[in-house]
Amino acid sequence: MVHPLLFLQFFRKFLEPLHISEAGADAIAYTWLIILMLVILSILATKAMNAVPSGVQNFMEVVIGGIENMVEETMGEKGRPYFPLIATLALFILVSNLIGLIPGFFPPTANLNTTAACAVIVFFSTHVVGIKKHGFHYLKHFMGPIWWLAPLMFFIEIIGHLSRPLSLSLRLFGNMNGHELVLMIFFALAPFLVPLPMMLMGVLVSFIQAFVFMLLAMIYIQGSLEEAH
Repeated sequence: MVHPLLFLQFFRKFLEPLHISEAGADAIAYTWLIILMLVILSILATKAMNAVPSGVQNFMEVVIGGIENMVEETMGEKGRPYFPLIATLALFILVSNLIGLIPGFFPPTANLNTTAACAVIVFFSTHVVGIKKHGFHYLKHFMGPIWWLAPLMFFIEIIGHLSRPLSLSLRLFGNMNGHELVLMIFFALAPFLVPLPMMLMGVLVSFIQAFVFMLLAMIYIQGSLEEAH
Protein backbone atom coordinates (compact mmCIF):
# COMPACT_ATOMS: atom_id res chain seq x y z
CA MET A 1 0.00 0.00 0.00
CA VAL A 2 1.42 3.38 -1.00
CA HIS A 3 1.77 5.80 1.93
CA PRO A 4 0.62 9.37 1.17
CA LEU A 5 3.72 10.89 2.73
CA LEU A 6 6.49 10.99 0.14
CA PHE A 7 9.33 11.24 2.63
CA LEU A 8 8.37 7.79 3.99
CA GLN A 9 8.62 6.32 0.51
CA PHE A 10 12.03 7.93 0.12
CA PHE A 11 13.34 6.43 3.36
CA ARG A 12 11.90 3.01 2.60
CA LYS A 13 13.65 3.00 -0.77
CA PHE A 14 16.85 4.48 0.68
CA LEU A 15 17.07 1.87 3.47
CA GLU A 16 15.98 -1.07 1.32
CA PRO A 17 19.59 -2.33 0.75
CA LEU A 18 19.97 -2.66 4.53
CA HIS A 19 16.96 -5.03 4.66
CA ILE A 20 15.27 -2.89 7.31
CA SER A 21 11.59 -3.62 7.86
CA GLU A 22 9.00 -1.14 6.68
CA ALA A 23 8.09 -0.27 10.28
CA GLY A 24 11.77 0.30 11.11
CA ALA A 25 12.28 2.49 8.05
CA ASP A 26 9.20 4.53 8.97
CA ALA A 27 10.50 5.00 12.52
CA ILE A 28 13.83 6.26 11.15
CA ALA A 29 12.01 8.60 8.76
CA TYR A 30 9.86 10.09 11.51
CA THR A 31 12.91 10.38 13.77
CA TRP A 32 14.77 12.46 11.18
CA LEU A 33 11.62 14.52 10.56
CA ILE A 34 11.38 15.32 14.27
CA ILE A 35 15.08 16.17 14.47
CA LEU A 36 14.62 18.53 11.52
CA MET A 37 11.57 20.11 13.19
CA LEU A 38 13.47 20.68 16.45
CA VAL A 39 16.45 22.17 14.60
CA ILE A 40 14.19 24.58 12.69
CA LEU A 41 12.38 25.49 15.92
CA SER A 42 15.73 26.17 17.62
CA ILE A 43 16.88 28.39 14.74
CA LEU A 44 13.61 30.35 14.78
CA ALA A 45 13.83 30.82 18.56
CA THR A 46 17.45 32.03 18.55
CA LYS A 47 17.92 33.88 15.26
CA ALA A 48 16.78 37.22 16.72
CA MET A 49 17.13 37.13 20.49
CA ASN A 50 15.39 39.99 22.32
CA ALA A 51 15.60 41.13 25.93
CA VAL A 52 11.80 40.99 26.02
CA PRO A 53 11.01 37.65 24.36
CA SER A 54 8.05 37.18 22.08
CA GLY A 55 6.72 34.58 19.65
CA VAL A 56 8.78 31.44 19.25
CA GLN A 57 11.55 32.74 21.54
CA ASN A 58 9.03 33.29 24.34
CA PHE A 59 7.53 29.82 23.86
CA MET A 60 10.91 28.07 23.86
CA GLU A 61 12.13 30.02 26.89
CA VAL A 62 9.09 28.82 28.84
CA VAL A 63 9.67 25.21 27.75
CA ILE A 64 13.42 25.22 28.36
CA GLY A 65 12.99 27.13 31.62
CA GLY A 66 10.50 24.53 32.85
CA ILE A 67 12.85 21.66 32.06
CA GLU A 68 15.75 23.52 33.67
CA ASN A 69 13.74 24.04 36.87
CA MET A 70 12.90 20.33 37.01
CA VAL A 71 16.56 19.40 36.56
CA GLU A 72 17.62 21.76 39.36
CA GLU A 73 14.87 20.57 41.71
CA THR A 74 15.72 16.92 41.11
CA MET A 75 19.51 17.01 40.80
CA GLY A 76 20.48 20.33 42.37
CA GLU A 77 23.19 22.62 41.03
CA LYS A 78 25.45 19.69 40.16
CA GLY A 79 22.88 18.57 37.61
CA ARG A 80 23.34 21.68 35.46
CA PRO A 81 26.09 20.15 33.23
CA TYR A 82 23.65 17.39 32.24
CA PHE A 83 20.76 19.72 31.43
CA PRO A 84 21.44 19.66 27.64
CA LEU A 85 21.22 15.86 27.58
CA ILE A 86 18.06 15.73 29.70
CA ALA A 87 16.36 18.54 27.74
CA THR A 88 17.24 16.98 24.37
CA LEU A 89 15.79 13.61 25.37
CA ALA A 90 12.68 15.23 26.87
CA LEU A 91 11.92 17.37 23.80
CA PHE A 92 12.63 14.56 21.34
CA ILE A 93 10.44 12.07 23.20
CA LEU A 94 7.63 14.58 23.73
CA VAL A 95 7.48 15.63 20.07
CA SER A 96 7.79 11.98 19.00
CA ASN A 97 4.81 11.10 21.19
CA LEU A 98 2.68 14.03 20.05
CA ILE A 99 3.31 13.58 16.33
CA GLY A 100 1.37 10.32 16.45
CA LEU A 101 -1.82 12.30 17.14
CA ILE A 102 -1.66 13.78 13.64
CA PRO A 103 -3.69 11.60 11.23
CA GLY A 104 -1.37 9.68 8.91
CA PHE A 105 1.63 9.97 11.23
CA PHE A 106 3.08 7.32 13.54
CA PRO A 107 5.17 8.11 16.64
CA PRO A 108 8.73 6.74 16.45
CA THR A 109 8.48 6.08 20.19
CA ALA A 110 5.93 3.36 19.35
CA ASN A 111 8.85 1.48 17.78
CA LEU A 112 11.08 -0.45 20.19
CA ASN A 113 14.25 0.46 18.27
CA THR A 114 13.73 4.17 19.00
CA THR A 115 12.95 3.75 22.69
CA ALA A 116 15.86 1.32 23.11
CA ALA A 117 18.23 3.84 21.52
CA CYS A 118 17.13 6.54 23.99
CA ALA A 119 17.43 4.11 26.90
CA VAL A 120 20.94 3.04 25.86
CA ILE A 121 22.01 6.71 25.72
CA VAL A 122 20.81 7.16 29.32
CA PHE A 123 22.50 3.91 30.41
CA PHE A 124 25.94 4.77 29.04
CA SER A 125 25.68 8.41 30.07
CA THR A 126 24.96 7.35 33.65
CA HIS A 127 28.10 5.24 33.92
CA VAL A 128 30.32 7.64 31.98
CA VAL A 129 29.27 10.39 34.41
CA GLY A 130 29.91 8.10 37.38
CA ILE A 131 33.38 7.07 36.19
CA LYS A 132 34.26 10.66 35.34
CA LYS A 133 33.14 11.83 38.80
CA HIS A 134 34.58 9.06 40.98
CA GLY A 135 37.15 7.28 38.84
CA PHE A 136 37.96 3.74 39.98
CA HIS A 137 36.00 4.32 43.20
CA TYR A 138 32.80 4.26 41.15
CA LEU A 139 32.91 0.47 41.55
CA LYS A 140 31.91 0.97 45.19
CA HIS A 141 28.40 1.73 43.93
CA PHE A 142 28.16 -1.95 43.00
CA MET A 143 29.64 -3.40 46.21
CA GLY A 144 27.03 -2.48 48.80
CA PRO A 145 27.66 -1.23 52.38
CA ILE A 146 28.83 -4.58 53.85
CA TRP A 147 32.20 -5.79 52.58
CA TRP A 148 31.58 -9.52 53.03
CA LEU A 149 28.40 -9.25 50.92
CA ALA A 150 30.25 -7.42 48.14
CA PRO A 151 30.46 -10.41 45.71
CA LEU A 152 26.70 -11.05 46.00
CA MET A 153 25.79 -7.37 45.87
CA PHE A 154 27.97 -6.86 42.79
CA PHE A 155 25.93 -9.32 40.71
CA ILE A 156 22.63 -7.98 42.09
CA GLU A 157 23.65 -4.41 41.23
CA ILE A 158 24.81 -5.43 37.75
CA ILE A 159 21.44 -7.07 37.06
CA GLY A 160 19.66 -3.99 38.43
CA HIS A 161 21.65 -1.61 36.24
CA LEU A 162 21.22 -3.78 33.13
CA SER A 163 17.46 -3.86 33.72
CA ARG A 164 17.26 -0.05 33.59
CA PRO A 165 17.50 0.35 29.79
CA LEU A 166 15.12 -2.60 29.43
CA SER A 167 12.48 -1.01 31.67
CA LEU A 168 12.98 2.48 30.15
CA SER A 169 12.57 1.26 26.59
CA LEU A 170 9.70 -1.18 27.22
CA ARG A 171 7.71 1.27 29.35
CA LEU A 172 7.79 4.01 26.73
CA PHE A 173 7.28 1.62 23.82
CA GLY A 174 4.43 -0.25 25.50
CA ASN A 175 2.48 2.86 26.43
CA MET A 176 2.86 4.60 23.08
CA ASN A 177 2.31 1.50 20.95
CA GLY A 178 -0.70 0.50 23.05
CA HIS A 179 -2.24 3.94 22.67
CA GLU A 180 -1.73 3.86 18.89
CA LEU A 181 -3.41 0.44 18.65
CA VAL A 182 -6.40 1.57 20.72
CA LEU A 183 -6.68 4.75 18.66
CA MET A 184 -6.62 2.81 15.38
CA ILE A 185 -9.33 0.44 16.64
CA PHE A 186 -11.59 3.34 17.63
CA PHE A 187 -10.95 5.05 14.29
CA ALA A 188 -12.01 1.86 12.51
CA LEU A 189 -15.19 1.45 14.61
CA ALA A 190 -16.31 5.10 14.81
CA PRO A 191 -14.10 7.43 12.78
CA PHE A 192 -15.77 10.72 13.77
CA LEU A 193 -16.69 11.21 17.45
CA VAL A 194 -15.33 8.36 19.56
CA PRO A 195 -11.59 8.84 18.76
CA LEU A 196 -11.63 12.48 19.95
CA PRO A 197 -11.55 11.69 23.71
CA MET A 198 -8.82 9.12 23.02
CA MET A 199 -6.77 11.74 21.17
CA LEU A 200 -7.16 14.15 24.10
CA MET A 201 -6.04 11.39 26.43
CA GLY A 202 -3.14 10.79 24.03
CA VAL A 203 -1.88 14.33 24.68
CA LEU A 204 -1.84 13.58 28.42
CA VAL A 205 -0.12 10.23 27.87
CA SER A 206 2.50 11.87 25.65
CA PHE A 207 3.42 14.41 28.32
CA ILE A 208 3.40 11.86 31.14
CA GLN A 209 5.63 9.39 29.30
CA ALA A 210 8.14 12.11 28.35
CA PHE A 211 8.16 13.32 31.97
CA VAL A 212 8.64 9.80 33.39
CA PHE A 213 11.53 9.07 31.02
CA MET A 214 13.16 12.41 31.84
CA LEU A 215 12.66 11.93 35.60
CA LEU A 216 14.18 8.43 35.60
CA ALA A 217 17.14 9.64 33.53
CA MET A 218 17.77 12.40 36.09
CA ILE A 219 17.48 9.94 38.99
CA TYR A 220 19.94 7.50 37.39
CA ILE A 221 22.51 10.21 36.65
CA GLN A 222 22.00 11.72 40.11
CA GLY A 223 22.69 8.31 41.65
CA SER A 224 25.97 7.97 39.77
CA LEU A 225 27.10 11.38 41.08
CA GLU A 226 26.56 10.45 44.74
CA GLU A 227 29.29 9.03 46.92
CA ALA A 228 29.06 5.29 47.54
CA HIS A 229 28.53 4.19 51.14
